[in-house]
Amino acid sequence: MTERELLFTGIGGQGVQLAATVIARAAIAEGKEVQLFGSYGGMMRGGDTLATVVVSDAPVEAPPTISSTWSAILMHHDYVEQTVARLRAGTIVLRNSTVYEGEVGVDGIDLHDIPATQLAAVTVGNVMTASMVMTGAYARLTELVSLDALKTAVEQSLPSYRTKHIDLNMTALDTGWEFSS
Repeated sequence: MTERELLFTGIGGQGVQLAATVIARAAIAEGKEVQLFGSYGGMMRGGDTLATVVVSDAPVEAPPTISSTWSAILMHHDYVEQTVARLRAGTIVLRNSTVYEGEVGVDGIDLHDIPATQLAAVTVGNVMTASMVMTGAYARLTELVSLDALKTAVEQSLPSYRTKHIDLNMTALDTGWEFSS
C-alpha cells in the first residue's frame, strides 16, 4: 500500500471528528502508520468540520494538509468546497445522499451515494450515528481497515461518559457495512 488519504467533511454535530478518530485507531490496530488532523470552526453545531487521515504501511510522509486525496466522505454540502477541490480522477467518494444537496461536480471520481442519515434514523434508530454508518460503508468499499478493527476502535474512542453508546455505534458500523455489500 502506498499512502492513502481520507478527507472527511461535514458540519459540526455530525460526528466527523469521532469517526475519523475511529478509522485512525483501527488502522493503527492493524499495524499501519497513521496521521490524523482535525479542524473545525468555532461553532459546536452547524459549523464546518474537516478531518484528514493519512494511512500507510511505512512512516507517513504526507503532511496532514494534503493537496489531493485518495478518498473522501462528504456528510453535508455546506463547507465542502475545499474538499471537492482536492478530489482527483479515481478518488473514492462517499456522499451522504440523505442530506447532500447538488452534485459533487468532479469528473472521473468513484462516487458512492450512501443514505447515511436515513439509515441511522430508520435502521439504527438514532440519527446521531450517521457518521458511523458512513464509516462502516467506507471500510467495506475501500478495504482500508476491517470492520473488527473499527469496532475495537469505537470502544477505545468514546469517552467514559458515552460508553452507553458503544452498542449503538457498533450497529451503525454494521449497517453501513451491510448497505455497501
